[in-house]
Amino acid sequence: MNKLIKNIMFAGVGGQGLILMTRIISQAAMKDDFDIKSNDVVGLSQRGGMVWGNVRIGKKIFSPNIRPGEGDILVAMEPLEALRWSAKLRDDGLIIMNSKRFYPTIVQQEKEEYPEVAIEDLKANMNVIEINAFEEAKNLGKKQVANVMLLGILAKHLEIKVETWKETIKDNVPEKAIDLNMQAFDLGYVYQG
Repeated sequence: MNKLIKNIMFAGVGGQGLILMTRIISQAAMKDDFDIKSNDVVGLSQRGGMVWGNVRIGKKIFSPNIRPGEGDILVAMEPLEALRWSAKLRDDGLIIMNSKRFYPTIVQQEKEEYPEVAIEDLKANMNVIEINAFEEAKNLGKKQVANVMLLGILAKHLEIKVETWKETIKDNVPEKAIDLNMQAFDLGYVYQG
């Protein structure tokens, strides 16, 4: 890693696999002898509410919490969550964003509009890698591998070995889904955005 500590945030809505993602990156980092601290906040996740987590990787980590303005990478599983959490990033931080929209209840009830303009401004003013991981995963055969595709993109920006990522993913998914998850990881890893 280019500096001693990498601060990675994950943000999404309930049911997108955020907790599995933080578990995979945490285990992969430990296998490659990094110190790591992580936390997940699931809140009202079962109602489609927001969920988020922090992962800090380095030689020695004392807290999982990332202070505002110190995030290096935000993996946003939904554009609104990218917008919501972007303020925690450094000025030169990276957003890896799944462009598939999951409209919150208040938007579904037409009480508020989805912030399309603000999301376009975010993409224009920050370093964003955008992919419709949901559709790409469906094209592979199963939408549930979308988060592994995002991990493939993230993997290019960390010093965890590719073999370690793949070994850890295999340890965390059902045996019958290993090949599909490996395809999703590889697709993300070579994605140019």
